[in-house]
Formats: sequence, structure tokens, C-alpha cells
Amino acid sequence: MIRFEHVTKRYADGTTAVDDLSFEVADGELVTLVGPSGCGKTTTMKMVNRLIEPTSGRIFLDGEDISTVDPVELRRRIGYVIQQVGLFPHKTVLDNTATVPHLLGVKRAKARARAAELLELVGLDPSVYGERYPEQLSGGQRQRVGVARALAADPPVLLMDEPFGAVDPVVREHLQNEFLRLQAAVRKTVLFVTHDIEEAVRLGDRIAVYGSGRIEQYDAPATVLGAPATEYVADFVGADRGLKRLSVTPIEEGDLHQPPVVRLDDPLSRAAEQLRAEGAQWAVVLDAEGNLHGWIAAEHTLRKGTVRDRARRMEAWLPVGASLKQAFSTMLQHDAGWIAVIDEDSVGRFLGVLTPATLHAALRRSTAADAKSVTRAEVDLETVPVGK
Repeated sequence: MIRFEHVTKRYADGTTAVDDLSFEVADGELVTLVGPSGCGKTTTMKMVNRLIEPTSGRIFLDGEDISTVDPVELRRRIGYVIQQVGLFPHKTVLDNTATVPHLLGVKRAKARARAAELLELVGLDPSVYGERYPEQLSGGQRQRVGVARALAADPPVLLMDEPFGAVDPVVREHLQNEFLRLQAAVRKTVLFVTHDIEEAVRLGDRIAVYGSGRIEQYDAPATVLGAPATEYVADFVGADRGLKRLSVTPIEEGDLHQPPVVRLDDPLSRAAEQLRAEGAQWAVVLDAEGNLHGWIAAEHTLRKGTVRDRARRMEAWLPVGASLKQAFSTMLQHDAGWIAVIDEDSVGRFLGVLTPATLHAALRRSTAADAKSVTRAEVDLETVPVGK
């Protein structure tokens, strides 16, 4: 969708903002441009809608050289969201959102109807917020309106310049979650500028890590964190990149441990025998369909009755595909030594459990798989013996 070919931007004073930049962004891909202030990431983005003209090189949008396109027409085909939003203070939220369709000749009623749909999509009820003015909104709400306005003409490309940088951390995380939900629904091609590596990792399908006017590494978030291409990238992503990688490493079935399993209607005596035979102190409890119900401790099986009488509900669980960071957080939240993992496409079919040891192994396996360009299932981890 977007292709840079040997693009350079050099100013009259000799400053080179972008130096011989070549990379591609696929259709529907969200690419985060991350780096320190003055590294060229915003210049890169602004060259896509010709707010800045390159000194040399070419930029293509859906195969078309943008230097041959009228800049005004080009910008109407590209959504643009900035940190301070830039809403018109004299227009209502609904009319702000309908601005671009109206400029494109869409009748006012139809443009406002489209605006109402988009406000609902970004989590703002148009019947509540549509007739308000920007000054009557919170910072997070204004950012949502900015995103809705950028999407109003259904552009194939969305440019976002630190759109969530001016709000507090709690609102920022909420906006990131909402944007990920929105992107999953609309699948736009997005260039997203940020100076925050955690935001870049969380949002991006791929990350472009900028040095001084150049991209030092262009890769998937997990690869950037697990296998930095240069010392500069390693320093930029930080010494805690292993912890950051937890957020982009999903739980896979191959990561799971298989504990003893009993059924709700099993006699406690049978459950006790099974736990003794396996030398286990607890078992996962499933219903007749194999769905997760809870767990039972070995000491609670030494009575009469059925497992149903003594089973405890399971609070610490996640669907397969959730991140290792979510798994670690769930363990801490519930003070649990393990969490249950269920099939994300079912009502709770039990797949296995994740323990601190298997979580660590999953992270190591993921890092090794990226380094060797293989699947995690193909990685054979070496273990380090402890003591004798």
C-alpha cells in the first residue's frame, strides 16, 4: 500500500531529516515509527500526504507515485490524526466528524449519518455527544472524535502523529485498547508515530526503529525485542526488553502443562486414588463436556461424596492466545502458582495449565524461534542443571 524508494529529505541549512529511506507497508498493516525526538519519524509520515516534500526519492501509495497527485486531493484520501486533535471549536462533534465527506461533495444529511456511525464505532454515543462542542469533551473524548473524523471518508491510509501523547496514562491505555479494537474492525493501513517503545510494541504489526534519519530495524515487535539488530536498537528498547516481550508473546497449546484431571461427578475416593498415583497435590475439575469448572486439593478428596461437593471455582484462567504478560499478571493478581488455559473458540474447553516454569520456557522458546526463523514447536530448549 505504501512504498518508500530511496527517500531523502535535506533542508537548506544542510540538515538531513531522512536519509535514503526505503521500506514498504502492506495493505491493512499497522506500522509504528518509533525513535527519539528529531530522528525523522514525523518527517517520514508527513511526506506521505505531502505536507513535506522529499528532496529525492519516490513515495508510492497503492502503486501510484504521489508526486503526480494533486496534494489537496491526496490529503482527502488519507486520514490524519495529530496529538492536539485540531477539531474546529465552532463546530459540533457531529459536524467536525462530517467535515471531509462534506468537502468531498457528500450531502450534509448523508455526511452526518456517516459521522454518527463512526462516533458510535469509537465509543461515543452520537445522541449524547453529537451536538456537543469540543470544549465540552475530555481530552480522551476529543482524541476519539479526531480518529472518527479521520475515518469519515473511508480512507485506505491513516496517518497518526503521537495521537495519544497528550492524555494521562490511564486514558492513554484505554485509547490504545479502543484503537486496537477499531483497527481489527476496519483494517486500515496505518503509519503511527510514537516515541514510546511500549506503545509501539503494543500497537504495531511491525515496528520501524529510527536512529538519526535512518531505520535501524524494521521487524515484528517480538523480533525487535528478542533479537535487536544493532546495539543502538538494544539500548533503545531497553534492558527490560524481555519483560516487554511478554506482552507480544501469545500462549500456545504447546506451552501448556497437563495436570491431573477429574470430573465433577467422580467419587472423591476415585479422585484421591488418582492424585496419589500421580503424586499430585491438586487436580483440575472439568464438567461432563470437558469444560473448565475449577480445581480440587488432594486433602479435600479424603472424604465421602463426589468431586462436585468439594471443588472450588477457578478464578485464574485465560484463553489460549492471550499474552504471556496477561498470564503473569493473572498469576500475581490471584496469588496463583498456575493458571488454567481454555480454548478461545469454546465456552471453556480445558487445554492445560501455565505455570511460572512453563511461562519462562514459552518466552525462551519464542525468542529462540524468532532467532532461528522456525516455529516455537520446533525449538528444543537446553536446560541448565541446578546443583547435584
